[in-house]
Amino acid sequence: MSKRKILIEPDSILRKKSESLETVNTELRNLMDDMLETMYEAPGIGLAAVQIGILKRIIVLDISKEPEKKNPLFLVNPKITFKSKKTSIYEEGCLSLPGQFAEIERPAECHLDYIDYDGKKNNLKADGLLATCIQHEIDHLDGILFIDYLSKLKRDMIIKKLVKHKKELNKIIL
Repeated sequence: MSKRKILIEPDSILRKKSESLETVNTELRNLMDDMLETMYEAPGIGLAAVQIGILKRIIVLDISKEPEKKNPLFLVNPKITFKSKKTSIYEEGCLSLPGQFAEIERPAECHLDYIDYDGKKNNLKADGLLATCIQHEIDHLDGILFIDYLSKLKRDMIIKKLVKHKKELNKIIL
């Protein structure tokens, strides 16, 4: 396993739609392992392949609270089949928007179909933080970021901060 570089907004790749996969093979499992390691080290609770520059419909996530009790989920080609009318609000952040947070309203529950780490078709009913995390990460696969749910003014302020942050990261220190 190896840690990958997480893309930071603004980056045009983050706005592209990811492609579906036909099968899960050893190469794909190695990628999911790398994604999980990258997410844990960041630290985060979800990561989409597009966030490391790979336009494939793959998500890893783990909302477990205790580090010693990890419970990762690997979602290949996740497709939401149901969203509740009832909503919930969570303060969301994103590994591709470091240090930026905003309250986002989303459906409180969702159901999805997906392919797991072993290539088996599965489905899942999620609510609470898991439902929010799944919807956030699936948005990434469609080129959508949580800031897209904010007003233009708030979104522009966050992007301006991120551009400044990116420039600071790219400075050479002697």
